Amino acid sequence: MPDTVIITNLTDRAWLWTAAVLYLIGFLFGTLTLIRRKHYSNNLTFFIMAAGFVLQTLGLYIRGKAAGGCPIGNTFEILQFTTWSATALYFIIGATFRLSLLGYFTALFAAAVSLVSLAVPAWDALRRDNLFGNNPWLEFHAALALFSYGVLALLALTSLMYLLQLFSLKRQQIDGIFSFLPSMRALDQINRRLHALGVLLLAASLAVACAYALRNPAAAGGGDAGGAGGVNAPMLILAALWLLYAIALVLRLANALAARLLAWTCIALFILAIFSIAAVSKHSNPSQPATTTITPATPQHP
Repeated sequence: MPDTVIITNLTDRAWLWTAAVLYLIGFLFGTLTLIRRKHYSNNLTFFIMAAGFVLQTLGLYIRGKAAGGCPIGNTFEILQFTTWSATALYFIIGATFRLSLLGYFTALFAAAVSLVSLAVPAWDALRRDNLFGNNPWLEFHAALALFSYGVLALLALTSLMYLLQLFSLKRQQIDGIFSFLPSMRALDQINRRLHALGVLLLAASLAVACAYALRNPAAAGGGDAGGAGGVNAPMLILAALWLLYAIALVLRLANALAARLLAWTCIALFILAIFSIAAVSKHSNPSQPATTTITPATPQHP
């Protein structure tokens, strides 16, 4: 089959590189449009992002098929999966709320994270075989947690858009990029929903892991990464992150914190979440014989 040969002759990283370049093209196109002060074409950005998303999905699918599970076995895969989640949510949220500039900021985030992760070979040098011990519940817990990172990434981006809109109103600058920003009221409503969804998904992820640990106390007492004991440290990190986001959400709903400070808080918390990935990956991929070097996908011929 010709199509099969084309797909399998390219490695997973080749597809991911191509996707990252498309994300970058989408961002550069948006930047050029804004600099020239022409009408911002969200449709073209959407198309470029969609093409990048399809290729990134293909690259992650190839890695997941080779690993026999969700491709989140090292720092590189975690960052790629987070980028994929944020981009997937952009297609839903951007279309629902008609946020013309959300694609522009999402393209910037996707290009930056994807290219940085691809440019650091050490992050993809080792991965843990049977990371979750073929346990679907622990794999679901991890995938759900990382998908919530995608939600929180969009929350950080819309918080940045809120701060830019606030800056434009204070400086009375309504041209250029500022003319395409949604109203502060619309951004505040979107931030509330994204914030609540991110907290809910993180809570659900922790609930799945805790339920497994309670039902399998013997596995919970072990130190293997395939058992519950192996995810204790990542669970503590996720629990601390969830608590911080939950406190910020309560303050948001109670109107106890200024919207500007909340926006900065959401951006700072997501930066913290990104740095926590290194700690999670470190505990998930200890330097033990179980780790193996990733090799390119083997070409298959009809």
